[in-house]
Amino acid sequence: MSDNTDPGAGASPVITARDGAVVTLTVNRPEARNALDGPTVAALTTAFEAIDGDASVRCAILTGGGDRAFVAGADIKAMAGLDRAGALAFAERGHRMADFMEQVRVPIIAAVNGWALGAGLELALACDFIYAARTAKLGMPEVGLGVIPGFGGTQRLPLRVGVARARELIYSGIMIDADEGLRIGLCNAVVEPDALMQRVRELAARIAGHAPLAVQAAKQTVTAGLLRGPDEPLAAALAVERDQFAALFATTDQKEGMRAFVDKRPPAWKGA
Repeated sequence: MSDNTDPGAGASPVITARDGAVVTLTVNRPEARNALDGPTVAALTTAFEAIDGDASVRCAILTGGGDRAFVAGADIKAMAGLDRAGALAFAERGHRMADFMEQVRVPIIAAVNGWALGAGLELALACDFIYAARTAKLGMPEVGLGVIPGFGGTQRLPLRVGVARARELIYSGIMIDADEGLRIGLCNAVVEPDALMQRVRELAARIAGHAPLAVQAAKQTVTAGLLRGPDEPLAAALAVERDQFAALFATTDQKEGMRAFVDKRPPAWKGA
């Protein structure tokens, strides 16, 4: 995976940077407050595909360029002229991106450094968890524009905060601050702005330091439970857990991890 850390003119709408086993993706459209348009959605999808295909990557971070916006929403200028077919195609691209993010084998941490509104909050919700700067603002204001969330927000927000709170946020279009996001369970932690990336990188490094196949199995198992259909019993998700648990006992890392525990030494993971 190549690094692109130059945010200058002509840069990709998504900047990729790597530090060991951790990859950071930065949405880089400062002139549009990092709003999502078609090329940015495509660039994010491509970046996550690269992460998923690189076995040496063990955790990913997603953030926004600048200090005002994570992703301020979908690009209204780009959407304003869409007809029904164009809107459907745009929503389908957003859904494919968000669905793929949930299936990426490594955890993804959203470092919400500013506005995360509409499609921006939907993007954060497709991550495994959200760490937010205290100055961040979050919400789904689409009804004020004559539309509804179109990148999965009507389904992922209730899973994160419960149906009643999700309905309130979506129907009213209100914007909340990071502390309120923490109170309702939308955010995992709230951090002072100048400490956000350090805190997230520390968490990513901790995750990356664990057995990679075990972390991957944990993500797959939790996701399987979240995505089970309304008529699918809990037993189906528990069966996935049993299978994943048992399968790890056929790995080199399981033998190494337990041997290292007994020997009272740090494990040396092989990812096998």
